Amino acid sequence: MANQLPRLTQARAALTRAIEVINQHGETVSLAIPAERALTVYVDKRELVTLMTLGAQPEWLVLGFLRNQRLLESANEIESITVDWEVGAAAVNTRGGIADLPARTAKRVVTTGCGQGSVFGELMGDVDNIVLPPAVLRQQQIYGIVDTIRVSDSTYKAAGSVHGCALFRGEELLIFIEDIGRHNAIDTIAGWMWLQDDDLRRGGDKVFYTTGRLTSEMVIKAAQMGVPIVISRSGVTQMGLEVAQRIGLCAVGRAIRKHFYCYSAPHRLLLQPSLA
Repeated sequence: MANQLPRLTQARAALTRAIEVINQHGETVSLAIPAERALTVYVDKRELVTLMTLGAQPEWLVLGFLRNQRLLESANEIESITVDWEVGAAAVNTRGGIADLPARTAKRVVTTGCGQGSVFGELMGDVDNIVLPPAVLRQQQIYGIVDTIRVSDSTYKAAGSVHGCALFRGEELLIFIEDIGRHNAIDTIAGWMWLQDDDLRRGGDKVFYTTGRLTSEMVIKAAQMGVPIVISRSGVTQMGLEVAQRIGLCAVGRAIRKHFYCYSAPHRLLLQPSLA
């Protein structure tokens, strides 16, 4: 079973929709807006949750959601994920079931995620068991990451109203995902990582970037992926900071062009003030 990755459909959906609006001059103009669609997830024919999503990579999203909810230990536990946009459903078939699934999903915490993200069980569950590997990021690399995102083509540039998340190795962009909520985008990246070989599956030499704020949910999910450094175009919440400090995760926020704040674990940054 070691190499038995799940079979996945490739259910793509249009990311934007063209509409007509009235501008400040009273003119009718064409404009793109992001899509938003419901995806109801069924695990072994049991309804689990409905995710509101852009729909860019729904199979990775479902896989990452199950991973970050700590319902699975490995992608190998899943036989297949089938997404059908005609009915707005994702059918997950596991190889051996998920033990105590009703009990493990009975308690739900509504988070600050856009579109009302949620997590099952205790938000802080198992946080103290997370051990992040040593890692250092140079200030020059922060600037390289921020600049890469700035010049990237994106749904946000075309239509606005979405969040973007990315995974880097140094300044190398590995994957960039946009969705209605940042929690969906990070889950999608988590799902993608689980499908990769050992080098890409490990998070120790990776940096996570998000356009959204670093809440406790985002910090915990990044840490569960084994990523020790996170960068945000926005800031950090009190609970997000407390979790980052507790587990030694380096949280960098308000990162725009050459400006940033390091909120926690500054020992993970190799500062080069002359570059600022």
